[in-house]
Amino acid sequence: MIESVKGVGSLFSTNALSGVTTETSNSVSASGAAAQGTGTQMSFAQVMGDMATDMTNALKLSETKSFEAIQGKATTREVVDAVMSAEQTLQTAIAIRDKVVTAYLEVARMQI
Repeated sequence: MIESVKGVGSLFSTNALSGVTTETSNSVSASGAAAQGTGTQMSFAQVMGDMATDMTNALKLSETKSFEAIQGKATTREVVDAVMSAEQTLQTAIAIRDKVVTAYLEVARMQI
C-alpha cells in the first residue's frame, strides 16, 4: 500500500536547490552525519529526502505491525506504538509541507 510513495526522492532532484546547503553541525537532523557532528554539509534536498524516507519507513512499519497483529504475531502494544509513531511522523510531514507552501506564497507575493 505504501509503495506508491517511492517517487518522493525525485521531487528533490531539481537544479534549483543545488546551491542551498545547511551545516549539520549546527542543526538537528536524524541522519548519521549530523549525529556524528562531523561538520559536513548536506543540501536542503538531501535533508528533505531523508525525512521523506524516514516517514515512508515509519508508515511501512506501522502497516507491517498491523498485519502481524491480524496474524497473531505482534502484540497490541507493538501495533499501537508503531501506529502512533507513524501518525506523529505524518503530522510532522504535513506541518513541514504547510510551512513550505506558506513560504512559497510569501515569496510569490513579494514585489520585484
